[in-house]
Amino acid sequence: MTALADFPITRKWPAQHPECIQLYSLPTPNGVKVSIMLEETGLAYEPHLVRFDKNDQMSDEFLSLNPNNKIPAIIDPDGPNGEPMPLFESGAILVYLAAKSGQFMPDDVAKRYETLQWLMFQMGGVGPMFGQVGFFHKFAGKEYEDKRPRARYVAESKRLLAVLDKRLEGRDWIMGDEYSIADMSTFPWVRNLIGFYEARELVDFHEFKNVERVLDAFLARPAVKRGLEIPKRD
Repeated sequence: MTALADFPITRKWPAQHPECIQLYSLPTPNGVKVSIMLEETGLAYEPHLVRFDKNDQMSDEFLSLNPNNKIPAIIDPDGPNGEPMPLFESGAILVYLAAKSGQFMPDDVAKRYETLQWLMFQMGGVGPMFGQVGFFHKFAGKEYEDKRPRARYVAESKRLLAVLDKRLEGRDWIMGDEYSIADMSTFPWVRNLIGFYEARELVDFHEFKNVERVLDAFLARPAVKRGLEIPKRD
């Protein structure tokens, strides 16, 4: 039987609480999806900071858990059949934690797939497109003289916000009355787009009243407030 200590990543980030889910992350939009989910569910976990400024994500130990060198990643010492469960990709982790906790995913089969549909909407569209806006508006890409790439990603981000805004018309959350992993996946990215990326005016965020309303409700949740700061930066 495999034990938590058998995973090379535990040599770089030793587990002080080996009975808990081990979270390897950074408080970025993708990272906080999982810390928020863990805070919402009440599952016991131990966070470990993966420092990009020290290239922790390129270390042999981290790559042994996620060969794609991205955060977040987890090891659940009490996984299926009692074996440790290593997992990367934030969307997959959210689905796993929903199944483990029995929370934030509808029991109804049709609703469950509808939730997964909106989770994939974030994974395949919202995250990648908003991230490109950040690159071309705030980071190295802003120095490019050719502004067509930025215009392309801004236009696509506005289109995605419009899709989300229409979905939220008359709904408290993406899935209606029930808060779910679809919300936990999506709204950290919305927050990042208008906050850290400083793109509120660029994407005409004022036009998306439903998105703004639900973002405010999301950010008011105590577990979200806690999760947005986990893992603590040094």
